[in-house]
Amino acid sequence: MVLGFWLLIIWVISVNRFAASVIRVEFEQVVISTGPYRVVRHPMYSAAIVLFLFVPLVLGSYVAVAAFAFLIPLLVLRLLNEEKVLRRKLPGYAEYCLRTRFRLIPFVW
Repeated sequence: MVLGFWLLIIWVISVNRFAASVIRVEFEQVVISTGPYRVVRHPMYSAAIVLFLFVPLVLGSYVAVAAFAFLIPLLVLRLLNEEKVLRRKLPGYAEYCLRTRFRLIPFVW
């Protein structure tokens, strides 16, 4: 499971060369709507959430599950902030949001 989601993160990075740790719109940035971005708007965050939950289990630390689970709301807040920036500054992002309804979890949110 963990390996699969690491491979998903690698796929996301290979499809979206604009993925970065800082939320900003870069020169000549375009909306990516292929690969995992066809399913959810934030596939790297989706993979990160699964990793936050499963890495502690793989390591055998059930206490760490709660600590890592605490990171999920922080990631959701970052996602919401990122969407505000992208809707305001990235041409075509609002239309992409209409086509790709789900942010993190297909058919849920």
